[in-house]
Amino acid sequence: MSPLSTLYRHSLALLTDLYQLTMAYGYWKSGRHEREAVFHLYFRKNPFGGPFALAAGLDRVIEFITRFQFSSSDLSFLRELRLDATQGPLWEPDFLDYLGGLRLDCSLDAVPEGTVVFAHEPVLRVRGELLQCQLLETPLLNFLNFPTLIATKAARICQAAAGDPVLEFGLRRAQGIDGALSASRAAYIGGGSATSNLLAAKFFGIPPGGAHAHSWVLSFQDELSSFRE
Repeated sequence: MSPLSTLYRHSLALLTDLYQLTMAYGYWKSGRHEREAVFHLYFRKNPFGGPFALAAGLDRVIEFITRFQFSSSDLSFLRELRLDATQGPLWEPDFLDYLGGLRLDCSLDAVPEGTVVFAHEPVLRVRGELLQCQLLETPLLNFLNFPTLIATKAARICQAAAGDPVLEFGLRRAQGIDGALSASRAAYIGGGSATSNLLAAKFFGIPPGGAHAHSWVLSFQDELSSFRE
Protein backbone atom coordinates (compact mmCIF):
# COMPACT_ATOMS: atom_id res chain seq x y z
CA MET A 1 0.00 0.00 0.00
CA SER A 2 1.28 3.46 -0.88
CA PRO A 3 2.42 5.67 2.02
CA LEU A 4 -0.16 8.19 0.83
CA SER A 5 -2.82 5.80 2.09
CA THR A 6 -2.23 7.21 5.55
CA LEU A 7 -3.65 10.49 4.29
CA TYR A 8 -6.71 8.87 2.75
CA ARG A 9 -7.99 6.18 5.07
CA HIS A 10 -11.60 6.67 4.05
CA SER A 11 -13.48 5.73 0.89
CA LEU A 12 -12.72 7.76 -2.25
CA ALA A 13 -15.56 6.25 -4.28
CA LEU A 14 -17.30 9.65 -4.37
CA LEU A 15 -14.25 11.29 -5.94
CA THR A 16 -16.15 11.64 -9.19
CA ASP A 17 -18.63 13.84 -11.02
CA LEU A 18 -22.32 13.53 -10.26
CA TYR A 19 -23.14 12.75 -13.88
CA GLN A 20 -20.91 9.67 -13.77
CA LEU A 21 -23.23 8.21 -11.14
CA THR A 22 -26.40 9.27 -12.95
CA MET A 23 -25.08 7.58 -16.10
CA ALA A 24 -24.23 4.48 -14.06
CA TYR A 25 -27.80 4.53 -12.74
CA GLY A 26 -29.08 4.77 -16.29
CA TYR A 27 -26.99 1.80 -17.38
CA TRP A 28 -28.28 -0.19 -14.42
CA LYS A 29 -31.93 0.78 -15.03
CA SER A 30 -31.71 -0.15 -18.71
CA GLY A 31 -29.94 -3.44 -18.03
CA ARG A 32 -26.81 -2.42 -19.94
CA HIS A 33 -24.48 -2.02 -16.96
CA GLU A 34 -22.70 -5.36 -17.48
CA ARG A 35 -21.93 -4.83 -21.15
CA GLU A 36 -18.22 -5.00 -21.94
CA ALA A 37 -16.61 -1.63 -22.57
CA VAL A 38 -13.15 -0.26 -23.29
CA PHE A 39 -12.16 3.27 -22.27
CA HIS A 40 -8.95 4.96 -23.43
CA LEU A 41 -7.33 7.80 -21.51
CA TYR A 42 -5.39 10.16 -23.77
CA PHE A 43 -4.76 13.85 -24.38
CA ARG A 44 -5.28 15.89 -27.54
CA LYS A 45 -2.39 18.36 -27.40
CA ASN A 46 1.13 18.21 -25.99
CA PRO A 47 1.49 20.51 -22.96
CA PHE A 48 3.58 23.71 -23.08
CA GLY A 49 3.70 23.56 -26.86
CA GLY A 50 6.29 20.79 -26.61
CA PRO A 51 6.83 17.64 -28.65
CA PHE A 52 5.91 15.09 -25.95
CA ALA A 53 4.54 14.42 -22.47
CA LEU A 54 5.89 12.26 -19.66
CA ALA A 55 3.32 9.92 -18.08
CA ALA A 56 3.00 9.96 -14.28
CA GLY A 57 0.42 9.24 -11.59
CA LEU A 58 -0.08 5.52 -12.08
CA ASP A 59 0.63 4.75 -8.42
CA ARG A 60 -2.54 6.52 -7.36
CA VAL A 61 -4.60 4.77 -10.03
CA ILE A 62 -3.53 1.34 -8.78
CA GLU A 63 -4.19 2.22 -5.15
CA PHE A 64 -7.61 3.70 -5.92
CA ILE A 65 -8.80 0.69 -7.93
CA THR A 66 -7.48 -1.77 -5.36
CA ARG A 67 -9.33 -0.05 -2.52
CA PHE A 68 -12.46 1.01 -4.42
CA GLN A 69 -15.66 0.49 -2.45
CA PHE A 70 -18.71 2.57 -1.57
CA SER A 71 -18.71 2.91 2.21
CA SER A 72 -21.82 3.05 4.37
CA SER A 73 -21.32 6.79 4.79
CA ASP A 74 -21.04 7.19 0.98
CA LEU A 75 -24.35 5.38 0.55
CA SER A 76 -26.00 7.42 3.31
CA PHE A 77 -24.91 10.60 1.57
CA LEU A 78 -26.29 9.40 -1.76
CA ARG A 79 -29.51 8.28 -0.12
CA GLU A 80 -30.19 11.76 1.25
CA LEU A 81 -28.97 13.69 -1.77
CA ARG A 82 -31.50 16.02 -3.43
CA LEU A 83 -30.94 18.49 -6.24
CA ASP A 84 -33.56 20.74 -4.71
CA ALA A 85 -36.16 20.61 -1.95
CA THR A 86 -39.01 19.74 -4.32
CA GLN A 87 -37.44 16.55 -5.67
CA GLY A 88 -37.32 13.07 -4.24
CA PRO A 89 -34.30 10.78 -4.07
CA LEU A 90 -32.09 10.63 -7.15
CA TRP A 91 -31.64 6.87 -6.95
CA GLU A 92 -33.86 4.03 -5.90
CA PRO A 93 -32.76 1.89 -2.93
CA ASP A 94 -31.96 -1.20 -5.01
CA PHE A 95 -29.38 0.75 -7.00
CA LEU A 96 -27.68 1.95 -3.82
CA ASP A 97 -27.65 -1.64 -2.57
CA TYR A 98 -26.00 -2.61 -5.85
CA LEU A 99 -23.32 0.07 -5.35
CA GLY A 100 -22.75 -1.13 -1.81
CA GLY A 101 -21.85 -4.60 -3.07
CA LEU A 102 -19.87 -3.41 -6.09
CA ARG A 103 -16.26 -4.55 -6.41
CA LEU A 104 -14.25 -3.54 -9.42
CA ASP A 105 -13.29 -6.26 -11.87
CA CYS A 106 -11.59 -4.33 -14.64
CA SER A 107 -8.33 -4.90 -16.48
CA LEU A 108 -5.89 -2.04 -16.96
CA ASP A 109 -3.13 -1.57 -19.49
CA ALA A 110 -0.90 1.46 -18.92
CA VAL A 111 2.48 2.79 -19.96
CA PRO A 112 5.05 2.69 -17.12
CA GLU A 113 5.70 5.81 -15.06
CA GLY A 114 8.09 8.16 -16.82
CA THR A 115 7.28 6.91 -20.31
CA VAL A 116 7.33 9.46 -23.12
CA VAL A 117 3.83 9.68 -24.64
CA PHE A 118 2.27 11.71 -27.42
CA ALA A 119 -1.05 13.34 -28.27
CA HIS A 120 -3.89 10.96 -29.19
CA GLU A 121 -1.86 7.99 -27.91
CA PRO A 122 -3.55 5.98 -25.11
CA VAL A 123 -1.76 6.43 -21.81
CA LEU A 124 -4.09 3.98 -20.08
CA ARG A 125 -6.79 1.56 -21.18
CA VAL A 126 -9.59 0.26 -18.95
CA ARG A 127 -11.60 -2.80 -19.98
CA GLY A 128 -14.53 -4.18 -18.05
CA GLU A 129 -18.23 -3.77 -17.41
CA LEU A 130 -19.63 -0.51 -18.76
CA LEU A 131 -20.85 0.79 -15.40
CA GLN A 132 -17.52 0.12 -13.70
CA CYS A 133 -15.51 1.76 -16.47
CA GLN A 134 -17.80 4.79 -16.31
CA LEU A 135 -17.22 5.24 -12.59
CA LEU A 136 -13.45 5.23 -13.16
CA GLU A 137 -13.38 7.95 -15.81
CA THR A 138 -13.20 11.06 -13.63
CA PRO A 139 -10.87 9.84 -10.86
CA LEU A 140 -8.38 8.33 -13.31
CA LEU A 141 -8.22 11.61 -15.21
CA ASN A 142 -7.64 13.38 -11.90
CA PHE A 143 -4.86 11.01 -10.86
CA LEU A 144 -2.99 11.16 -14.18
CA ASN A 145 -3.48 14.63 -15.68
CA PHE A 146 -1.77 16.78 -13.04
CA PRO A 147 1.25 14.53 -12.33
CA THR A 148 1.80 14.08 -16.07
CA LEU A 149 1.78 17.86 -16.53
CA ILE A 150 4.33 18.36 -13.75
CA ALA A 151 6.56 15.50 -14.89
CA THR A 152 6.54 16.91 -18.43
CA LYS A 153 7.48 20.39 -17.25
CA ALA A 154 10.26 18.97 -15.09
CA ALA A 155 11.64 16.98 -18.02
CA ARG A 156 11.73 20.12 -20.18
CA ILE A 157 13.53 22.07 -17.46
CA CYS A 158 16.04 19.26 -16.99
CA GLN A 159 16.67 19.23 -20.74
CA ALA A 160 17.30 22.98 -20.66
CA ALA A 161 19.65 22.55 -17.69
CA ALA A 162 21.88 20.38 -19.88
CA GLY A 163 23.09 18.07 -17.14
CA ASP A 164 23.10 20.49 -14.22
CA PRO A 165 21.04 19.25 -11.24
CA VAL A 166 17.47 20.54 -10.96
CA LEU A 167 15.82 20.81 -7.55
CA GLU A 168 12.03 21.02 -7.06
CA PHE A 169 10.79 23.77 -4.71
CA GLY A 170 7.05 23.73 -5.41
CA LEU A 171 5.59 22.89 -1.99
CA ARG A 172 4.53 26.40 -0.95
CA ARG A 173 2.67 27.09 -4.19
CA ALA A 174 1.17 23.65 -4.78
CA GLN A 175 -2.56 22.86 -4.85
CA GLY A 176 -2.91 21.67 -1.27
CA ILE A 177 -1.18 18.79 0.50
CA ASP A 178 -1.94 16.17 -2.14
CA GLY A 179 -1.07 18.53 -4.98
CA ALA A 180 2.27 19.16 -3.29
CA LEU A 181 3.09 15.47 -2.83
CA SER A 182 1.92 14.52 -6.31
CA ALA A 183 3.92 17.35 -7.87
CA SER A 184 7.11 16.55 -5.95
CA ARG A 185 6.91 12.92 -7.02
CA ALA A 186 6.10 13.81 -10.63
CA ALA A 187 8.97 16.30 -10.82
CA TYR A 188 11.35 13.56 -9.68
CA ILE A 189 9.98 11.23 -12.36
CA GLY A 190 10.60 14.04 -14.84
CA GLY A 191 14.30 14.14 -13.94
CA GLY A 192 14.53 16.41 -10.92
CA SER A 193 17.51 15.70 -8.66
CA ALA A 194 15.94 16.51 -5.32
CA THR A 195 12.95 18.08 -3.58
CA SER A 196 12.57 20.63 -0.82
CA ASN A 197 9.43 18.78 0.31
CA LEU A 198 10.49 16.65 3.30
CA LEU A 199 7.21 14.75 3.41
CA ALA A 200 7.68 13.69 -0.21
CA ALA A 201 11.28 12.77 0.56
CA LYS A 202 10.09 10.56 3.41
CA PHE A 203 7.21 8.93 1.52
CA PHE A 204 8.87 8.38 -1.85
CA GLY A 205 12.59 8.23 -1.08
CA ILE A 206 13.35 11.35 -3.12
CA PRO A 207 16.66 12.99 -2.15
CA PRO A 208 15.92 16.16 -0.16
CA GLY A 209 17.66 19.40 -1.06
CA GLY A 210 17.41 23.12 -0.56
CA ALA A 211 19.11 26.43 0.02
CA HIS A 212 17.90 29.09 2.46
CA ALA A 213 15.11 31.63 2.64
CA HIS A 214 15.33 35.40 2.24
CA SER A 215 14.44 35.71 5.91
CA TRP A 216 17.83 34.15 6.79
CA VAL A 217 19.65 36.94 5.01
CA LEU A 218 17.39 39.61 6.52
CA SER A 219 18.16 38.38 10.03
CA PHE A 220 21.77 39.61 9.61
CA GLN A 221 23.11 43.09 9.09
CA ASP A 222 24.20 42.33 5.54
CA GLU A 223 24.22 39.56 2.97
CA LEU A 224 27.89 38.69 3.31
CA SER A 225 27.52 38.16 7.05
CA SER A 226 24.65 35.77 6.48
CA PHE A 227 26.66 33.75 3.99
CA ARG A 228 29.67 33.58 6.31
CA GLU A 229 27.53 32.49 9.23
